[in-house]
Parts: sequence; C-alpha cells; structure tokens
Amino acid sequence: MTGAIVIIPTYNEIENIEAIIKAVFSQSDAIHILVVDDNSPDLTALKVKELQQTFSNRLFLEVRQEKSGLGTAYIHGFKWCLDKEYQYIFEMDADFSHNPKDLQKLYDACAVEGADLSIGSRYITGVNVVNWPMGRVLMSYCASKYVRFITGMDINDTTAGFVCYKRKVLEAINLNTIKFIGYAFQIEMKFKAYLNKFKIIEVPVIFTDRTKGESKLSSGIISEAIFGVISMKLKSLFKKTT
Repeated sequence: MTGAIVIIPTYNEIENIEAIIKAVFSQSDAIHILVVDDNSPDLTALKVKELQQTFSNRLFLEVRQEKSGLGTAYIHGFKWCLDKEYQYIFEMDADFSHNPKDLQKLYDACAVEGADLSIGSRYITGVNVVNWPMGRVLMSYCASKYVRFITGMDINDTTAGFVCYKRKVLEAINLNTIKFIGYAFQIEMKFKAYLNKFKIIEVPVIFTDRTKGESKLSSGIISEAIFGVISMKLKSLFKKTT
C-alpha cells in the first residue's frame, strides 16, 4: 500500500488505540497512520506518543485543543496529508468497527480498479452489520436510502465512514466549504465527489459495533444528517460544485 495513510480521529479511545494501530500496521509495511486526537481526557494522545517510539516515521499525531466534531477532525487530517505526498488517504474508526484487513480491498479498488473514491459498504450486498440493535440497523439503512433518494447518488451506503480517497479528490474539493461536523460530514464528502464526477466504487465489508469505549452518536448528529441533506441538495442546484 505504497503512498497510503490512514486517518484515525480519536476522543477517549485509550482502550482501543494501541490495538488498532498495531492491527493497521500489520496489514502493510508501507502504510502510515495519522491520529487526530481531540485532547482526550483519558490520555489517548499520550499512548500514541509512546507508540511513536516503536513506529517512528510511520505513526503521526495531531492533538487539537478540544472536541470539535468528526468532520473537522477529518478536515484537519486531510489538510495535513495533502501537505505531504500521500496518494491514498483513508478514513477509519479507532474502535474496530472497521476491519483493518479490509484496507487492502479499499486500496485495490482505487489503485487497481481505477476508483477515485472507494467506500467500505455495509449495504451493497444486503445488510452486513454485527452487534447493532435492530432499531439502529434500520435507522442507518433507511438513512442511506433517504440520502440516496434526496441527492440522486448511486451509492448504497451513503453514511459509511470507512473510505479511501485518491489525492486528487481531496484536492478538487474545497475543504473549507464543508459545513457538517457530525456523521453528515460523510454524506457531504461523498456528495462533493459525486458532483465532481469522480468514479466511486463500493466494496462490501462487515461492520462490527465497538466492544470497548462509548459510541459518539447523538440525536444532534442524527438531526444534522436528516435536515442537512435537503439543504445540501438545494444549495448544489444553485452553486458551483466545489
């Protein structure tokens, strides 16, 4: 996975961070990791600093002053990566809901199959979610269908957070115009790529709910996704793509 880096945003992930870093590095000697930590009270960043002594020149850390949302953490990470020479930039959760073994599949979709954006999709081959209560599965599945209907995107898992971008996609999108900070951020980024006519491929993966730590999902995040999508679509009809 030459030229690849995985961005992992963290807030109180001390129970998962060492294991996920080692699991990602076990997939390839070439892959790098950038942890963007929101000044976690549980000292997640301190653990990353300790691991940097073992994984020098492969593990990087950016610590922000406070918890400011998933979207802004990824934007911070994107800009950091674009300042370097990375060609394949991944988004991935710290809690093992995304299987590190699937990184190769997402990479191959871009590097071999020609995708500009590859998505680890929970819904392209049915519903591949483990350990979620039925209510949450239905909410997530219906949310993706709703977003697909409103936006017109031919994507089954529009809210997926396990993705790989080719560098040129992030360069084409004006990251300063991204408005959403919660899970709607994932929708907005895909929509921008879609409007820019980049090739998007969905790769089937199995999503497994976290077993350690606490979920960051909230009612505010859900509301942002539901109501923000309509606003995003309407604005796209009258404004330039990026």
